[in-house]
Amino acid sequence: MSAFDALMGFTRETMALAQVAGRLGWDQETVMPRGAADQRAEEMAAMEAVLHARRVDPRVGEWLAAVDEAALDDVGRAQMRHIRRSYARNQKVPADLATALARLTSRAQGQWAEARAADDFAAFAPVLAEIVRLKREEASALAAGGDLYDALLDDYEPEAKAADLQAMFDALRPRLVALRAAALDKPAPKGVTGTFDEAAQMALSRKLALAFGYDLNLGRVDKAVHPFSSGSGLDVRITTRTNPADPFNCFYSTIHEVGHACYEQNIDRAYLLTPLGQGVSMGVHESQSRIYENQLGRSRAFTGWLYGQMRDAFGDFGIADEDAFYAAVNRLQNGFIRTEADEVQYNLHVMLRFDLERALIAGDLAVSDLESAWNERFAADFGFAVDRASNGCLQDVHWSVGLFGYFPTYSLGNVYAGCLNEALRKAVPDLDAQLAQGQTGAATGWLRENLQRHGGLMTPREVITQACGAAPSEAPLLAYLEDKFGALYGI
Repeated sequence: MSAFDALMGFTRETMALAQVAGRLGWDQETVMPRGAADQRAEEMAAMEAVLHARRVDPRVGEWLAAVDEAALDDVGRAQMRHIRRSYARNQKVPADLATALARLTSRAQGQWAEARAADDFAAFAPVLAEIVRLKREEASALAAGGDLYDALLDDYEPEAKAADLQAMFDALRPRLVALRAAALDKPAPKGVTGTFDEAAQMALSRKLALAFGYDLNLGRVDKAVHPFSSGSGLDVRITTRTNPADPFNCFYSTIHEVGHACYEQNIDRAYLLTPLGQGVSMGVHESQSRIYENQLGRSRAFTGWLYGQMRDAFGDFGIADEDAFYAAVNRLQNGFIRTEADEVQYNLHVMLRFDLERALIAGDLAVSDLESAWNERFAADFGFAVDRASNGCLQDVHWSVGLFGYFPTYSLGNVYAGCLNEALRKAVPDLDAQLAQGQTGAATGWLRENLQRHGGLMTPREVITQACGAAPSEAPLLAYLEDKFGALYGI
């Protein structure tokens, strides 16, 4: 057996174990008994200890040194790039720190859920402070004297720098603020009214999942407090949530998570259980969920089809016709919750979190001051006050599970989605006619062929540039938003 074959065999086993650990996380958020949290924390810690030991196994370094990369093809060299990067990063993090983080964040997830339900940030603040302490310790190990936040960001968007993202966000913010103000100054379109049976919502959400190409033979749809997608390859699961008064929450959470899941399902099967067999970055991942949810799912063409589906499922729900339904789906309104925000305001929610978590990691903001800092920033950005912690700094699960550096990839994904939508529309000029029939195959097929199937073969920037024919820029996203909402609101 060659060094490369031995390295790949070992890597496949490690990635298979990581999938098992991921399944424990899926179970914890969906069906695990509430009383099992402490035991699950120990199980997750044990799995992380095994995984960390494999990721820093000296044999990996020996195999890496022995491989003649010049004799490999492009796929082999890409595998080596990922394995070498992962090995170097994992060697910097002490095993006891990796295990402690896994144990703490598994337990903290339940504590966050309880604090969120009770609107009690003070109850969660001590455990969050411990998470921040450990993440700063991890960042210090990874950064080796460099920027702490950049070291954490690199886990989710390799090679990205906070300063570059800040420049992009600074270009987005003023035009988004101006568009938001102009739209909210106009009369709001009518929203849906009534009560929407939750079982019927789930039935239609599964129909939507299928319409966007999700393979239910390789996945499933369940409910969770915070919707998410989990897994890769032949087992990719999604969750959504229901609200009797707001069916859009369910439907668009489902379409969003299907975008993530289809990316994983559509990666070349030859890459299964290898570093190339998963999405290349969270920004690219988010580009798929956002283009499925927004540029496709919230388009005038597709909402016309969805209107008919909702009439069939729920009868008359107070919206007169397809145009009124399109306006209702894309309605701008004040709100606290990031995941429920419209396209114009969504990135403002992300920028708030980006700035606050950078301050936490830098040591410029204490966890004890986080709630007041959040509330002050929210009032400044959105013009009204946070009424309770579950609508403020306790609304997202991310910090409770240690995902510092993750939030900015949401806005980066929106930027990528804007670029992809521009290229897609040029490649499929009759796309709207197809979407009006509930047919997404031309769009999802283009995304599969030009982006999804490659998995981790290219770098994030390379795969977006190749798919779009130009380097990523915020300009297409801003043009799309200003055109769409300018027309909707007569701006």
